[in-house]
Amino acid sequence: MSGAMIFIKDDLKINDTQVEVLAGILNLCALVGSLTAGRTSDYIGRRYTIVLASVIFLLGSILMGYGPNYAILLTGRCIAGIGVGFALMIAPVYSAEISSPSSRGFLTSLPELCISLGILLGYVSNFCFSKLTLRLGWRIMLGIAAIPSLALAFGILKLPESPRWLIMQGRLGDAKKILLLISNTNEEAELRFRDIKIAAGIDENSTEDIVKPPSNTRGEGVWKELLLRPSPSVRRVLIAAIGIHFFEHTTGIEAVVLYSPRIFKKAGVTNKDKLLLATVGVGLTKATFILIATFLLDKVGRRRLLLTSTAGMVLTLTTLGFSLTMVEKNDDEKLLWALSLSIVATYIYVAFFSIGLGPITWVYSAEIFPLKLRAQGASIAVAVNRVMNATVSMSFLSISTAITFGGAFFMFAGIAIIAWLYFFFLLPETKGRSLEEMEELFTKGIRQSRPRNASVQLSQISEI
Repeated sequence: MSGAMIFIKDDLKINDTQVEVLAGILNLCALVGSLTAGRTSDYIGRRYTIVLASVIFLLGSILMGYGPNYAILLTGRCIAGIGVGFALMIAPVYSAEISSPSSRGFLTSLPELCISLGILLGYVSNFCFSKLTLRLGWRIMLGIAAIPSLALAFGILKLPESPRWLIMQGRLGDAKKILLLISNTNEEAELRFRDIKIAAGIDENSTEDIVKPPSNTRGEGVWKELLLRPSPSVRRVLIAAIGIHFFEHTTGIEAVVLYSPRIFKKAGVTNKDKLLLATVGVGLTKATFILIATFLLDKVGRRRLLLTSTAGMVLTLTTLGFSLTMVEKNDDEKLLWALSLSIVATYIYVAFFSIGLGPITWVYSAEIFPLKLRAQGASIAVAVNRVMNATVSMSFLSISTAITFGGAFFMFAGIAIIAWLYFFFLLPETKGRSLEEMEELFTKGIRQSRPRNASVQLSQISEI
C-alpha cells in the first residue's frame, strides 16, 4: 500500500484524509479479526484458523486488485484487514505451541521475519509495477497478494496441528505423535507431553489416547478470567502483553514504513523512482535485522535485546526529529548534511526496531499466557496492536502538519523513553523456560529469570 498510494491518489483523485483512511482502515478491521480469531482457534484449531485467515485475505486482495472506485477499494482493504487480524494472532501462537524451549525464540520470530520479507517484496514489486500504466500498476501491486494467500491456505494443511490444542480437546494420542515428530528427542517429547497434560488439567499418568476434555476447551469463560477476575500472575501477564504491543507502534514504526516515501520526499528525494528505491532500502534493512534477531533471541535473551533496541530507537528518533526540523526551518536552501542525516537516521531506526522490539513483541506475547488463556489473551494483545497501528497510520499526516515532521519524531522519541522504562520494570526474561512455567515466572516477579530444574534437565536432554 505504501507505494500504491502514490498512484491511487492520482488515479482516483482522492485527498489526504481519504489516503489516511485507506492506510489505517486495514488495522481497524484487523482489530475485529484478531478478537474473533482467539475464540475461533480454540474452537476449530490453530491450523484451520490459518486456512480461514488465508481465504479472507484472498477475497480482500481480489477486491483491491479490481478496485474500480474508492468505495470498493476500501471494502477490499477492510476484508483483507480481517484476514490480517486472524493471521497476526494465530501465527505466533501456533509457532510457540509447536516449538521446544531451546528454539522457541527463533521459531516464533519467523512470522515477523516473513512479514518483513513480505514488506520488502511489496516495495520491490511496487518499483517494478510502477512502470505499468497508472490504471493497471497499483491494482496489480495490491491484487498480487492473492497468490501467497492461496499458497498458505493449501500449505498449512501439510503441517501438524498444535499438540497443546489437541491435548485441550482430550486427543492425547494424536498430540503425543506430533510431539514425537517436533521434539529433539523422545525424552524431551515425554517431558513436554507430561507438562502440557498437567497445565491442561489432565492426569499426567493417563495412558489413554482419547480422554474427556477438560473444562473450557473452546474458550468459554476465558474473557472473565482474563479481564474481570484475573489472578495476580495473569494480570501481570496481560499488562506485559498489552504494553509491549502498545509501544511497538506508538514509537513510530508504522509512520516510517507506511509513509517513508513522504519522509524521504521531505528530506529532499523528489523523483518517484528514487522514492520507491529508497523504500526498498527500508524493507531490506528491516528484513536483514529481523533475520539477525531470530538467531539472537535464544542466545542473548528477550529482555536484553528489547532494552538495547528501545534505547537505540530513542537516539535515532531524536536524531531524525532534529535533522527534519533543520530541513523544514531552512526550506529555502538545501542543507545537504541534514538531508543525509535524515535518511541515515531512518535506516538506523528501522535497524534498531527490527533487532528487538519488532520480533520480540510477537514472541513475548505468544509465550507468556497460560495454556487455556493463550489464544484469547494473544487476541487481546493483537487487538491493541492493531488499534495503535491504525491510530498512528491514520493520524501521522495530520500530526506532522500540526507540529511538523520533526516535531512528530520528537514525540515518538519521548514515547520510546517511556517504553524503555516500562520494559525494564515490568517484563521479566523468558528465555529457556517452557510455556508451562510462564505463570510461575510472573507470580514470582521480574528478577526470577532462571529456569526451573525441569527446564534445565530438558535443555540437557536436548543437548545429549
